Amino acid sequence: MIPILILAAGTSSRMRGGDKLLEEVRGEPLLRLQAQRALRTGHPVYVALAPASDARAAAIADLDVMLLTIPEATEGMSGTMRGAVAKLPEAGAFMMFLGDLVALETEDLERVFKAREDEPDQLIWRGATATGKPGHPIIFDASLRANFAKLTGDTGGEALVNPLRAQTFLVRFEDDRARLDLDTPEEWAAWRASLAEK
Repeated sequence: MIPILILAAGTSSRMRGGDKLLEEVRGEPLLRLQAQRALRTGHPVYVALAPASDARAAAIADLDVMLLTIPEATEGMSGTMRGAVAKLPEAGAFMMFLGDLVALETEDLERVFKAREDEPDQLIWRGATATGKPGHPIIFDASLRANFAKLTGDTGGEALVNPLRAQTFLVRFEDDRARLDLDTPEEWAAWRASLAEK
């Protein structure tokens, strides 16, 4: 089984006091919905949280997920990834995605799992927009695990993945959901308005 890591340790700093991972989507807090989407794949699910993330932890407390408290989250995304990957169980690969990508579905995760099976000579398999911009979810081959220990700053894993573009297989989704995150109250309002128009 390939562990799935949901990165959910960010501060929602642009939400002006709100928490984007607790925003309601389809009647559920977003983080809970993301955990449920991951669980439906049948793979084990891990959720990376910053210390003192009591509200986020409570939103998924009854789900069959493993909560990982990541002190390094105070350093930013790279710290979160470095600390969380170190706590994952040994496996041939691992998947990760950002907890705030509101439009990802279980089927998207499954398509990236399938890509790994179909393209076994690659090292990274990841979702992308319809125009080919790389996004999430991302599967990393286990051989890359040690590289995460070297991550620093708040740039996430770009320093790791950029040199490996030739060994990365992109799974293009039909729209921009591989990169669609909502960081401000205005972005949330606009997204909800767009749904209401459909």
